[in-house]
Amino acid sequence: MTASWEELAANKKRAQAESIPKEWLINTPPDSQLNVSKVPLECGLLSEREVEITELKDVDVLLQRLAASDYSAVEVTTAFYKRAIVAHQLTNCLTEIFIDRALAWARELDESLKKNGKPKGPLHGLPISLKDQLCIEGLDTTMGYISWIGKPASKNAVLVDILLEAGAVPFVRTNVPQTLMWPETFNLIFGRTTNPYNRSLTSGGSSGGEGALIALGGSILGVGSDVGGSVRIPAAFNGLYGLRPSYNRIPYQDAVNSMEGQESIYSVFGPLSPRMSGIKAFTKAVIDSEPWRRDPVAIRKAWDEKAYQLEEHGNGQNLVFGILWDDDWVVPHPPVKRALQRTKDALLKAGHKTVDWKALKHGDIYAVGGAIWAADGGKDFDTTCAPTGEPLISTMLPSSTEDTPEPPAFRQRAKKTAYELWQIHKQKRALRKEYLDSWEATKSVTGTGRPIDAIISPVAPWAPPPHGKNTSAAYTLIWNTLDYAACVFPVTTVNPAIDVVAPPHDFKNKDDQATYELYDPEVFKGAPVGLQVVGRPQEEEAVIALTEIVAAALKGLPE
Repeated sequence: MTASWEELAANKKRAQAESIPKEWLINTPPDSQLNVSKVPLECGLLSEREVEITELKDVDVLLQRLAASDYSAVEVTTAFYKRAIVAHQLTNCLTEIFIDRALAWARELDESLKKNGKPKGPLHGLPISLKDQLCIEGLDTTMGYISWIGKPASKNAVLVDILLEAGAVPFVRTNVPQTLMWPETFNLIFGRTTNPYNRSLTSGGSSGGEGALIALGGSILGVGSDVGGSVRIPAAFNGLYGLRPSYNRIPYQDAVNSMEGQESIYSVFGPLSPRMSGIKAFTKAVIDSEPWRRDPVAIRKAWDEKAYQLEEHGNGQNLVFGILWDDDWVVPHPPVKRALQRTKDALLKAGHKTVDWKALKHGDIYAVGGAIWAADGGKDFDTTCAPTGEPLISTMLPSSTEDTPEPPAFRQRAKKTAYELWQIHKQKRALRKEYLDSWEATKSVTGTGRPIDAIISPVAPWAPPPHGKNTSAAYTLIWNTLDYAACVFPVTTVNPAIDVVAPPHDFKNKDDQATYELYDPEVFKGAPVGLQVVGRPQEEEAVIALTEIVAAALKGLPE
């Protein structure tokens, strides 16, 4: 007798629970304790040395200590694994748990270092968490679909092989929403991932498991993916850094995905980390591996050190940033506005300049992106769910008693013929040309002889909202559609004493009004607020360097 989808999901979840060593279970706080960010340090599971290891936030420092044998790869992997399991018990952030395999990889690295006297590669001994898309031979990659349970991968994704060869230790995979096409994280196998700073709020999506895990110190470097904001939203909502590279800079070969064959707005893999050192270390290591030799669509573009040194951007001196205060569609909440102002103040104090950036046809660009995603009429999702009869999730709300909002544009079904889709592609190219011209035209206002060096933009109009309320990815989708590289950086947290409700304004549309009405300072209290540095296509090195400059400027500005 064929098992029902409910039985398949329950069996998979049970197997996950059984893969956790009993001695790593903790007394979890009650659901009423919303902020669990300090629990990993207070639960008593980690030894003093394991706390020391996992409290390191700088990837470069950890790599130096591993290379010098101050720490072994086995003890670092064990420490982060234990803390990851604690994070999972608090926020439900993991999917696949494979302790024995990870420790075996770590032991091989320790033996290699002892034998050869040098690290295996640039990421030697570094535990790295992976979104549940990156296939590892012999493990399921369900991506939130019950239909993909019991179908272990026959080989690693190319990116996994590259990371292993660089000396990294993949050690957990992290939770995602069914279909990936949600800016929140919930599926019918593993359930909902929550935000460690306030478990009544979302951790974002679709890389929400990565965001929650890294925020709790259960990983120092993770890999997410981003087709409309799925790296940047979890990074911002969890107080992290996160890079959205341009199309095909990081290899995607042999990973799984939604809407495969949709190649107008590519999904891209990108890193999340508590410090920029992790973002740079990952990106450089992967690019230095020459991924174009293994992935036929990976761009043949080596790491550009001159770009990282900002040769085209005044060598990092007297930079000019455009500030996108709103997208002319939805006005951001008070804490997001404060984050923008704080970043502007920090840049001015550091000797740089800002100009206001006016949104150019963002509504049109959003519509184009949504139309491309919906062009199959939802057939990809339906086809994947069909074998087990699992329902297609239609809302991220935790209770069916709540009013279900209208599906966001990226969830709506609007089937197009091939010819109709081509016309949308033509429109997208025309919009990209208009945006390019607009950027170039800023030469007349910067005073440097060059256009603005980057844009500072919200990641969302709000800090992480309650579950089911993160109904827009507009502030991130814009840059996916234009293919602009973008990197998130943390700025502040919501402070009800400062971030009071603003007086009503003339609402631009119903989305703007709904956004205004969503804000309650007490609901969002303590939630992280991040922004993004936006550069131009294939400008990852410069965007990393520019984000480092912005982060340093913010550290120099007192609260």
